[in-house]
Amino acid sequence: MMQTPPDLPLSALFEAQQRASRTQIDVPLNLRLDRLARLQALIDEHGPALAAAVQADFGVRGALLTELADFFVLRAELGQLRKCLRGWMKPLRVSTPIYLQPARAFIQRQPLGVVGIIGPWNYPIQLTLGPAAAAMAAGNRVMIKPSELTPHTSALLAELLHARFGADECVVVQGGPDVAHAFASLPFDHLFFTGSTAVGRKVAAAAAPNLTPVTLELGGKSPCIVDASADLDSVALQIAHGKLLNGGQTCIAPDYVLLPRGREAAFEQAMRAAVQRLFPTLAGNPDYAAILTERHLQRLHSLVDEAREQGARVVMLANAPPAGGPRQMAPTLVFNPAQDIRLMQEEIFGPVLPVLTCDSADEAISFINARPRPLALYWFGQNGANRDRVLANTVSGGVTVNDTLMHIAHEHLPFGGVGESGLGAYHGETGFRRFTHEKAVFVQSRWAQGQLFYPPYGERLQRLMGVLRRLF
Repeated sequence: MMQTPPDLPLSALFEAQQRASRTQIDVPLNLRLDRLARLQALIDEHGPALAAAVQADFGVRGALLTELADFFVLRAELGQLRKCLRGWMKPLRVSTPIYLQPARAFIQRQPLGVVGIIGPWNYPIQLTLGPAAAAMAAGNRVMIKPSELTPHTSALLAELLHARFGADECVVVQGGPDVAHAFASLPFDHLFFTGSTAVGRKVAAAAAPNLTPVTLELGGKSPCIVDASADLDSVALQIAHGKLLNGGQTCIAPDYVLLPRGREAAFEQAMRAAVQRLFPTLAGNPDYAAILTERHLQRLHSLVDEAREQGARVVMLANAPPAGGPRQMAPTLVFNPAQDIRLMQEEIFGPVLPVLTCDSADEAISFINARPRPLALYWFGQNGANRDRVLANTVSGGVTVNDTLMHIAHEHLPFGGVGESGLGAYHGETGFRRFTHEKAVFVQSRWAQGQLFYPPYGERLQRLMGVLRRLF
């Protein structure tokens, strides 16, 4: 059943925001900053309550993990938006070609209007409020559909946002897949979705009849390339951190490792030591997030079981939590799995890491390029030539060299996928521009000679075109 604010159907909520956006097209700086300040106050005043809601949804997910994974990135983004917004809003002067002078031209940056945001469950605060902040900075009205898989967090976000924003500024709509489909079918000025590639296709299809522009932040299988020049102890700690953050439920988590042949035993030993350092215990450890639901956990176990049945070597890096306890899955390596099994076809989204061996950087590049383009790519080593060869000959949404995840935290780097891993990017100025219409403005001069191009055409225009051709 659809759940919307009392007495306001989904269409009415949208129409109220659309009317407001068309009534106030020029949204001043002070109002945009005020909206960002209200978002900042929301997380500053209610951070502990939001972290407790996330904990209730996951079963095990400590407040410090939520502080790091949700609030830290969100605070950095809000800070940059508030600091840079004045400059980003200014009209952008552009040079005028000689054949149009003495006219002048500029780009006027305006709000799109009403932005819809469909949030995910894995980082339900950062990945919902982050796009909302960018959309508000750009002067837009915002409608949010949070994930139904994190009901405690979604309900609290709705309560807190509705207490700070009018329904024509920012409104939250709760509900399941039926609500999500109806939401995506609204004629938004822009629709922003974070989630799986499979659901992203459905969102794009629902938006298509309205020609709604979409940003799709999806996922995929992000590789780690371990060069022969890499130090495995250091690499293992960085890969383990990136893979196991939030129990592996991260869109840019390493999804498989391409390892130099013959170093399997050393890598296994280094990964076991890294897991022990990061998580001395698993069961109930608030730093090691539980898998969100029993259904998600059983899917992960079935991926591993299929790989084992098909001949892969499976290694658990720590003792599994006892049956009937928290939904925490032991970190698991799967060596050289068959390529046609689900583990190597689907985004894993859990603490399971396939390890495949290869003989050269070129073989690793070929392996990656034979598959859909990933959201992230990670390279480890000290051989600059091999690193540059990988950077030049692979395409991915983003790259971190000699670490994992860190490119998402850089304020000045765009974040987004390519191909099946996403459409469009945001963060920082890229996010502001994602939700902004850049209107071309040409101001003709009183001294213009545009009539030289008017018909009737003849010898005069022919001579003029001959002169102009020499300018190019």
